[in-house]
Amino acid sequence: MSVKKTAKGTWYTKFYYTDWNGERKQKKKEGFKTRGEALAFERDFLNKHAGSPDITFGNLIERYMLDCQARLKETTMGTKKHMIETKILPYFKDLPISKIDSLKVREWQTLLINDENHYEQTYLKVIHNQMSAIMNYAVEYYNLPKNPAKKSMGKKQAENMQFWTVNEFQTFIKTTEDDMTVNTIFNLFFFSGIREGELLALTLNDFDFDKNTVSITKTYARVKGKDIIQPPKTKKSNRVVSLPPDIMNKVKEYSTHLYAYKPKYRLFSYTKGNLHRWMTKYCEKSGVKRIRIHDLRHSHASLLVEKNVPIKAISERLGHEDVQTTLNTYSHLYPQKQDEIANLLSAFTI
Repeated sequence: MSVKKTAKGTWYTKFYYTDWNGERKQKKKEGFKTRGEALAFERDFLNKHAGSPDITFGNLIERYMLDCQARLKETTMGTKKHMIETKILPYFKDLPISKIDSLKVREWQTLLINDENHYEQTYLKVIHNQMSAIMNYAVEYYNLPKNPAKKSMGKKQAENMQFWTVNEFQTFIKTTEDDMTVNTIFNLFFFSGIREGELLALTLNDFDFDKNTVSITKTYARVKGKDIIQPPKTKKSNRVVSLPPDIMNKVKEYSTHLYAYKPKYRLFSYTKGNLHRWMTKYCEKSGVKRIRIHDLRHSHASLLVEKNVPIKAISERLGHEDVQTTLNTYSHLYPQKQDEIANLLSAFTI
């Protein structure tokens, strides 16, 4: 009889459990309005600590997030938490994980695919991967027999990658000449292939004006109103990128107009929101199609492919973990290159 009624008419539960160290401990919780609420709390608590597949999905998420928190960056945790709370938890929260089967996962996928927000195929893939990771965690630590979220949805890569040609970029950048900040930032994006967070973390100390290079060693993010500077996406993201002298001169000129600036400070004290608003404003002004900020990175890569830059050099410049990542991302740009190779080899045939 672990659940009892108090003199005030409320209910409490007091019971023993074994923690993750194997130690026997007592748990007491008061203030429940009904006996059923007290029993439900006790049952959920014991399921959490027993690694039982009868644990609800909501309680599983609590344990999963605690586990992730010790292993992931704060920015990664923020993205993961938002995705789980808005796209996954509302549908599965109160279900015991043992009751989540492939049919329920399929129903959830259908809701997302038909959502009025019209999520991109690549985003649907990311959401599903997160759900699958959660269920793999349940298999590993909560005795779930199998992962019911193995059948995926969405696509790993967009069917039509958006990017600008040189002519489109020139049309766009011409309309930014009245704003030195915007002009400098978007020239850097197009001619370096840098990521958003990497650009926003740059300081003047990162630029070597004698060698015409910029060192990329960190990335910027804003989490809960707080600016965070942290290591870049991967080890390979630490790199030195050569830039045209004209772009270096733009950076130098821009820095001379900053008030009370010190070379160790962020050179561009803005957020990703500023970048997206500028993109929208100057696309409308120039008439150039609106692309994402990240698509400027694709634009840079497509320019290098077109100019026959070796794939390994492109991979290193973009900070990809390996050449295969670059090939997987930009393979659609290479079919015409196969024709060029065939034409080149035909000159040597008998």
